[in-house]
Amino acid sequence: MKKAHLFLPLFIFFVACSSYESPNKYVDVFIGTGGHGHTYPGATLPFGMIQPSPVNGTPGWDWVSGYHYSDSIITGFAQTHLSGTGIGDLNDILIMPTNRKVLLSDSAKYESKRSYASKFSHDREKGSPGYYSVFLNDYEINAEMTATERVAMYRFTFEYGDPQYLNLDLGYSLNWDSFTEGYFKVIGENENKKLVGYRRSSGWANDQHVYFAMEFSKDFMIVDSAKYKGFTSFGTLAFEPAGREVLVKVAISSNSEEGALANLETLDDWDFDETKLFAEMVWDEELGKIKVQGDEEKKTIFYTALYHSKLAPVLFSDANQDQTKYTIYSLWDTFRAQHPLLTITNPDRVNDMIRTMLDFYKENGLLPVWELHGNETNTMTGYHAIPVIADAYAKGFRDYDAELAFEAMKASAMQNKRGTDLYRKYQYIPSELEHESVTKTLEYAFDDWAIAQMAFMLGKESEYEHFIVRSGFWQNVYDAQTKFMRGKTAEGDWVEPFDPKRSVHRVNTDYTEGNAWQHSWFVPHQVDKLIELMGGEDAFTQRLDSLFNQDSNITGDNTSPDISGLIGQYAHGNEPSHHIGYLYNYAGKPWKSQEILHEIMNTQYSTAVDGLSGNEDCGQMSAWYIFSAMGFYPVNPASGNYVIGTPQFEQVDITLSDTKTFTIIADGVSDENIYIKSVSLNGEPLERSYISHEEIIAGGELIFEMGSAPNKNWAKKTEYRPTN
Repeated sequence: MKKAHLFLPLFIFFVACSSYESPNKYVDVFIGTGGHGHTYPGATLPFGMIQPSPVNGTPGWDWVSGYHYSDSIITGFAQTHLSGTGIGDLNDILIMPTNRKVLLSDSAKYESKRSYASKFSHDREKGSPGYYSVFLNDYEINAEMTATERVAMYRFTFEYGDPQYLNLDLGYSLNWDSFTEGYFKVIGENENKKLVGYRRSSGWANDQHVYFAMEFSKDFMIVDSAKYKGFTSFGTLAFEPAGREVLVKVAISSNSEEGALANLETLDDWDFDETKLFAEMVWDEELGKIKVQGDEEKKTIFYTALYHSKLAPVLFSDANQDQTKYTIYSLWDTFRAQHPLLTITNPDRVNDMIRTMLDFYKENGLLPVWELHGNETNTMTGYHAIPVIADAYAKGFRDYDAELAFEAMKASAMQNKRGTDLYRKYQYIPSELEHESVTKTLEYAFDDWAIAQMAFMLGKESEYEHFIVRSGFWQNVYDAQTKFMRGKTAEGDWVEPFDPKRSVHRVNTDYTEGNAWQHSWFVPHQVDKLIELMGGEDAFTQRLDSLFNQDSNITGDNTSPDISGLIGQYAHGNEPSHHIGYLYNYAGKPWKSQEILHEIMNTQYSTAVDGLSGNEDCGQMSAWYIFSAMGFYPVNPASGNYVIGTPQFEQVDITLSDTKTFTIIADGVSDENIYIKSVSLNGEPLERSYISHEEIIAGGELIFEMGSAPNKNWAKKTEYRPTN
């Protein structure tokens, strides 16, 4: 912060004396906090370690981030939050200011809430990148928060003359999380006086450790404490009422109190407004890497999506550690588009993220599946760290041990867990021997293709041959008669009865959070073969049409709540559908992709609090929109290519470096002009409906000529297909 402060006057002067328009103004942090978006509105920095944000204190699926817009109670402010996941955890180190002493044992004013909870109104609530504030009605306290990379800063403003208290509740748990042990203590004296402590919990993260350090702008005394599970986990701090404000700095660490203190020292002053301004500057620079011109409402959707795409993974290493590490890897979701997006917008972070995965392998013997604060949750299917690593390596991100990376890939593919032994034995996963058998077979086949590509790049011919054969195992669950991917028994018989619209959530099912209609298209590495098996391009096109034109009835007694955002049987609210709209391109009919993608963008995203059609899932739901609105998408996220859809903006400028920009121009684009008439790349006609990563990062200009009628001859030839 010291060095950053030197640039603040210059930044203020620049903003005041120019027509500069900050992208921050288009971010609405409340989009996704309603419906099933599961986002949080609090303050943080891009990929920041700490996320101070309100906690309603309401249990339930739509409160897994701690907050839902439908609520009217705030129980406190926690330092860690998940953005848009489907499972609840974190919400660690809860603090809550009050203007009177409230005992933990006092009767709760609000059902199922802590005794110190307060009413609030959205009329007195604000949020923007790096900042959040809310007025606590019960205590007449205005609570504000901002953040640096590793420190949360709070400003609590009390009414004149009111007593000033702060409640620390380490024992507070919500949803899956459960407190197991902890403590807090005072260290230092006078101006060096601080509060440090520790919280250990079990939940989705089976054994989570959070150390913390707190510092206050005025002297404090601990005037009350309470035990939970034998540990002193609750304390009330009292402050001298001189002045209305109490400022609090909080830092956390997964390693030690010393680590938390080292993180705390990275913010050395008490100027809340300047810290807030610095956070705004960081977000302004981050979001400004992509500049869009066009419809104002779509700009709000776009920049909010870009904001959400940068809330995970988050920093996990302390300021006093040499290596930069990250945590929160929602890989079943983010391998599809969020990680490929980071190779364009955040290339400086990619190698560190890969090294973090490899460190996880060295410690655990396998690559992460869904890693949460140092814990493997084993949530979801596949082993999708593999395509993330293969994609990064193919794109030139190689500042790590490639041989170790390949070793880790093979270890994950050759394990005897999660149905992988069955996959090798039968060349598919038998339905009666493993839950979600079809989805796992399809995803393992794709991951094996990614391993084969890594083997090829490393010159490992025999390994390439082995895994490229395995990448075709998906064909063993394709039923030529019904043209669906179907459950098959160990004896080789199709599972009966069969209903392609049937969904069962996670157990006793062949599909993960979906049905046969949604999962039968996941062969992003061998779409040509899928087209062939379905009877050719026309039959494939008709099959896609059927998907989008079906009724949206989902059958079954325990249907997955993740099946949302339905257009026919296409479910945009969950990730398995995300690539499907682009598949018309592979059948030589990109104009049909342009139609459906325009519909998806305009119906599944909005500026309302429920403006996401499903869980945000750590940036994937937003990354889909970012790519698609620019005009292309990584259908095969380990191929290094992006399939062209239909752009939403008149112009997009992607800043690649101080000297390089990739510009996308859509001449004539509008809600009527959704079809591509022609495309040129750097002045040369482009007759294929994909572009490569290399073409983007080289800089240049991609120009779309848009019209109101489809050009059925553009990119009609099948030679364009980007996958092998």
